[in-house]
Amino acid sequence: MTNQKIKIHILHTGLVKVDRALPFHGEYRNPLAFTGLFRSEKNQVILPVSSYLIEHPHGLILIDTGWNKLVRQSNWKELGPQVQINTGYLPMGWSVDERLAALGYKPSDIDYLLLSHLHCDHVSGLKQVKDAKNILVSEPELRIANKLPMVYLPHEWKGVNLQTYQYDHTDIGPFNESFDLFGDGSIVQIHTPGHASGMSATRIQGSDGKFVLLAADTGYSSMSWERMLTPGICTSRKKAITSLGWVREQAHKDNCIAAIANHDTKVDQQTIELPY
Repeated sequence: MTNQKIKIHILHTGLVKVDRALPFHGEYRNPLAFTGLFRSEKNQVILPVSSYLIEHPHGLILIDTGWNKLVRQSNWKELGPQVQINTGYLPMGWSVDERLAALGYKPSDIDYLLLSHLHCDHVSGLKQVKDAKNILVSEPELRIANKLPMVYLPHEWKGVNLQTYQYDHTDIGPFNESFDLFGDGSIVQIHTPGHASGMSATRIQGSDGKFVLLAADTGYSSMSWERMLTPGICTSRKKAITSLGWVREQAHKDNCIAAIANHDTKVDQQTIELPY
């Protein structure tokens, strides 16, 4: 038991081109950042889209899914009008199921698929791993996503057995709301609203008290919390700032091994180990 490990694999499961005002609110002026309209190529940036595979003594956990292979043929078929916001790219070998296969796994091996939130670049590849045993998202995120088809793309989870969890009132997170997957503090979904109303960051904590924080889209890169730059698109700017401030504090703790944003160009694929 003492030699058991938690292994966190950071996977790049696509690339996305967006207006450079979208990742960092206030850094670049563009009132229409969410559309990319009337902007030249020099105002576009290309960012990685990340997923995470966690090998845990209690099961195999996948967080987010990146792009569906359909974007290789046509962004329009997968994203429709949202191609004005996101242009997806998926090199061969990068889709979530291809990344899993490279690590020796198939989708049905996944015990828990946790979705940080339901924006397209996080759930587009969902049907490629729909055979996961349990697919979970926060209840407020699914409730809101199904009501906003212009912001979200419900076809991406149509026909998928999507389950929800409720946040418990705890002493964890910027709003004291979290969901402990195994009840032992090792995998905790932490409510970090702002960019999306029901978004969760994930804290993976080892038996030595050291932890890795997967910040989802609370900020688009480590620069986001170092300079307090919220995402360009937010359901609540006030909550986004609150969540980002909390992430910054966590990132600066002595026992934080790494705080990782989903779209950080400075984060390479790698594996991080923690004792369990």
